[in-house]
Amino acid sequence: MRKTRFTEPQIMAVLRQAEGGVAVPELCREHGISSASFYKWRAKYGGMDASMMSQMKALEDENRRLKRMFADLSMQADLLKEALGKSDAASSTPRVGREGGGDEGGQHCAGLPHIWGQRDLLSLRFGKK
Repeated sequence: MRKTRFTEPQIMAVLRQAEGGVAVPELCREHGISSASFYKWRAKYGGMDASMMSQMKALEDENRRLKRMFADLSMQADLLKEALGKSDAASSTPRVGREGGGDEGGQHCAGLPHIWGQRDLLSLRFGKK
């Protein structure tokens, strides 16, 4: 994400100048910004003070962190569902030549090494043990 050249206090100063009666085109020329940037700032920060801006910035950072966390967890869940789906498919396939092993109709552990391999893969990827 591209960082802005202007800090929040600078943006607030430009918006205050506009509220003070300075014409927008003149203000844009003076600060070297486009009129689109000015109107975007006014839509986003209009009517805020410095404390509200810092509070909004903190909320945006927390929102970004939570979105990333959600994406990681949903990816983990998808990987686990995929692993469980493969192990279920492996356990439901008919076995030829197996007689009386005490496993009629029940669950068996054929898919478990694959599941544990997925878990180890997740722990390596996300640094969890």
